[in-house]
Amino acid sequence: MKSPPTAPHPVLDRPSLVVPAHAPVREWLMERMFRGAVGSLPIRVVFPGGERIGKGDAMSPLMRVPRPSVLYRRMGTCGPVGFGEGYMAGDWTSTDPAALLTPFAARITRPIRRPMAALRRWADHHRPVGERNTIDGSRENIHRHYDLSNELFALFLDESMTYSSALFAPGDDLYAAQLRKIDTVLDDAKVGAGTRVLDIGSGWGALAIRAAQRGAEVTALTISREQLSLAQRRIEAAGVGDRVRLQPRDYRDADGEYDAVVAVEMVEAVGKEYWPAYFATLERVLAPGGRIALQVITMPHDRLLATKDVSTWIQKYIFPGGQTMSLTAIEEEVKACGLRITGRRRLGGHYARTLHQWRDRFLANTEAVSALGFDATFLRMWEFYLAYCEAGFRSGYLDVWQFRLAR
Repeated sequence: MKSPPTAPHPVLDRPSLVVPAHAPVREWLMERMFRGAVGSLPIRVVFPGGERIGKGDAMSPLMRVPRPSVLYRRMGTCGPVGFGEGYMAGDWTSTDPAALLTPFAARITRPIRRPMAALRRWADHHRPVGERNTIDGSRENIHRHYDLSNELFALFLDESMTYSSALFAPGDDLYAAQLRKIDTVLDDAKVGAGTRVLDIGSGWGALAIRAAQRGAEVTALTISREQLSLAQRRIEAAGVGDRVRLQPRDYRDADGEYDAVVAVEMVEAVGKEYWPAYFATLERVLAPGGRIALQVITMPHDRLLATKDVSTWIQKYIFPGGQTMSLTAIEEEVKACGLRITGRRRLGGHYARTLHQWRDRFLANTEAVSALGFDATFLRMWEFYLAYCEAGFRSGYLDVWQFRLAR
């Protein structure tokens, strides 16, 4: 069994979870913002002493706030990040955080009134300069998430070890839905016998294995040490080691020419300032007549513009350096590098279902997660992460698309 990584790592080094110093003005403003937001939502919020707010009924999601003053203090110091930290620290709880967070996520999609927008700007924090996705920075950012422990991911992913949205058909379990998604990506890129495939961000190797089983010659890139080690073993065990070349290489260092270039939920780790380099790489390595197949998480373009320089909870604790694109941003980057979109497919509802199953599996294995060396705060952090993302897709604030690209 592996222990968690050593510091520095936000999972283990959590000074922000210490109760912040008393700041009366900030606390008062955060309480006003919180009560104003919750008062119009179809949820129930219960405070010590029995006070209840929210427009929910007896069947609506319930949020208990045993430490409201600490929660307001935390949000006053850390902005919206403090709300997620409040769940990690036990300032608030819910038996179904995904259902509770869904109305919050839906509310984000509405236009923000000017006074509230000013308060949000006051509360938001800027992204850390040290998390820029340079080649060295990307390796560190990826290390902080994907190198936590292969055993940890195996506890909630299906047996294909696929860490992206599945594509469900009636009767599919998670494993079948993940293989269906992989086959759809490979079909979009026209992968078959003899196809030269570049898999950017290959994870634990499921797509590379599936492509090789079709007779393709695959080059697979990853910069995660843990993924590289397990993916190599899985590739050999599948009997396709002679058709898959696994490389510990950044996408910017990709070389060669390929008939098919595939990347599933990898651009989210690139960062806005490097989007042009990423899409230029796709175009550079694509052989004449070749096809590109991408799976990309998206958010509304106006929210991308509003939050492009803001540090979020998920960036601080889960995906440092991560940044979600919008449909508009994708279209602009594709056009700028000389490519064109030839087809698209929407999967948002499938991701909500995928995340729900991941969260169920994670919660069913909390004892095994603890046995790996992760503490109770980590368990609450990952429960919040999976619920937070599920709520984003359930509400429509987040979406995920498959794209076919060509020159």
